[in-house]
Amino acid sequence: MATEQTHDAAHESHDDHGCGCGTNHEAHAEPPKPQQASAELEQPKTQKLVTITSKAAEKIQEFMAEEEGKPQFLRIYVQGGGCSGLSYGMGFEKEAEEDDSIMEENGVKVLVDSMSIDHLNGANVDYIESLMGSGFKINNPNVTKSCSCGSSFSTE
Repeated sequence: MATEQTHDAAHESHDDHGCGCGTNHEAHAEPPKPQQASAELEQPKTQKLVTITSKAAEKIQEFMAEEEGKPQFLRIYVQGGGCSGLSYGMGFEKEAEEDDSIMEENGVKVLVDSMSIDHLNGANVDYIESLMGSGFKINNPNVTKSCSCGSSFSTE
């Protein structure tokens, strides 16, 4: 009962709330909090496992069309080797394995095995043509160290 009386006494008068200002609350009122609607509306962007540029997709589809057996998938993987510990591999497959993640990017169906996922998450595959040569280039945000020749890397 004592708790109820204290509660009731505090709510009997809105004029006397203990600050000593009477009814003028504007002098010490808290400023309105900034609206958080824009932050709540913004959804975090989900990062794709692997992205394939349109130029790379065009070349992949061109090479796939030339392959015997009409492969359906491009496999991108990471294997042990090289002076930094890991290296990339790419090849064509007719079907997915049980532990593969399957995605489609720019018309190319891509397979990534469960061992390679952590090393390739967020990587970008591009096709580069220059005077020094042409070929696929994987830009990988997970790389912490690479060798001077650029053919092997490591992640942590």
